[in-house]
Amino acid sequence: MKYTDLQIQTQREAPNNARTEGFAFLARAGYLTRENEMLPIGQQTISRLQDFLQDPSLLFQLSLPLLLNDHETFFPLPTGDVEIAHCESCKYTERLELAQFKKKALHREEELPLEKVLTPDCNTIESLANFLGVPKEKTAKALMYTRISDGQFVFIVVRGDMQLSEAKLRNLVGQIKLADAESVRRAGAEAGFASPIGLTNALIVVDELIPKSKNLVAGANEAGYHFKNTNYLRDYSAEIVADVTQAKAGDPCVNCGNPLSTLSSLSVATRSGFLFENILLALAETHHDEKGLSLPKSAAPFDVYLMHVPGKTINTAEKAEEIYNLLQGEGFSVLFDNRDERAGVKFNDADLIGCPIRVTIGEKALLSEMVEFKLRKEKENQLVPLVDLISRLTSHLK
Repeated sequence: MKYTDLQIQTQREAPNNARTEGFAFLARAGYLTRENEMLPIGQQTISRLQDFLQDPSLLFQLSLPLLLNDHETFFPLPTGDVEIAHCESCKYTERLELAQFKKKALHREEELPLEKVLTPDCNTIESLANFLGVPKEKTAKALMYTRISDGQFVFIVVRGDMQLSEAKLRNLVGQIKLADAESVRRAGAEAGFASPIGLTNALIVVDELIPKSKNLVAGANEAGYHFKNTNYLRDYSAEIVADVTQAKAGDPCVNCGNPLSTLSSLSVATRSGFLFENILLALAETHHDEKGLSLPKSAAPFDVYLMHVPGKTINTAEKAEEIYNLLQGEGFSVLFDNRDERAGVKFNDADLIGCPIRVTIGEKALLSEMVEFKLRKEKENQLVPLVDLISRLTSHLK
């Protein structure tokens, strides 16, 4: 394809809104606009990726530092929109909101009698724990939602030192929204002082750790009061007992017990298929140097960047056109820089765009029936006889 047909517009400087080096190079090389809209050469690259990745296993030949589980693959990136939990020891990887972890039960103790106590202004776990002088793990946190499909009031209990994962809850009960004041009142709960004890018409969900945690402080469903020593089954029961809490950095891995780390990432593949725009960004983040992109041959928009340098005695543009047609006829994908532009500009753009091989047609080399041959990731040029050009390209690309 010819450079002018693609209407490539390169930029010497990174856009002001560049969030990462990879994005900056994609924008500078004309793959994307500053607003992250795909341009023709970006679309060409994605088309090549789609052809290459018809075998999903080939994703791992792109030399990307990927993290994965059996249903999703991630590319770590500080500006990524997916938070994941990862274990360096056993490589367990999962979206943070769905990650499992080993939960530590409290020491076993005998059940104590239920005791109602005055707890003024204690409508948060922190204020309650401070007022009663108990650790957060000895409290029960109440959360209240309404199921969207049927209006069912859903009451959730997790230990006070943990956070609810709404994603895990949705997987159990369906789509939800925060319960309004009227729904809370109808169920017999009291916001800020709520517990599942004595509720009516409520779907009660408790985290799997609650049945293993004795004598927790929980709301008395009366403003200003809490119960001490609430116990699952003796004081209330639940329709669902399951893992509904969210992992955090440092929690023990569910598989091996080593600490989990958390990091931002891009999702690049799911069971439904590949996310090609994210793969393109991952490639740009991984494969670049100070001059521009240096994409692997299977992910580059073209195999060869072909250019000519104007001569005084030889029509190098005409010869380059001839070689362009020859290479295409041999099955190579070629970006032919046919612009009437200075050599330095073309060299810079070739490095910026990042095709694996640059072939330069110049007068001095042509007088000896040679062309200039350069691998993108190497510093030195080579002079290659014209008659050997096809075999040299084949050895590097096929």
